[in-house]
Amino acid sequence: MHADMGETKARSRLHQQIDENLKRVYEEALSEDIPDRFKQLIAQLRARETDAEERGR
Repeated sequence: MHADMGETKARSRLHQQIDENLKRVYEEALSEDIPDRFKQLIAQLRARETDAEERGR
């Protein structure tokens, strides 16, 4: 029975470490700038939407 408790605690610690690492990676990804190529593509899509809306009026 004591071995099960130790295994449960070890598993819990492992899950906590995994959670902390995932949060760290996610936060790092959020802080990164959007690549210029993606910004250009978004600008092109917005321009097309504006053109399409103006033609539809």
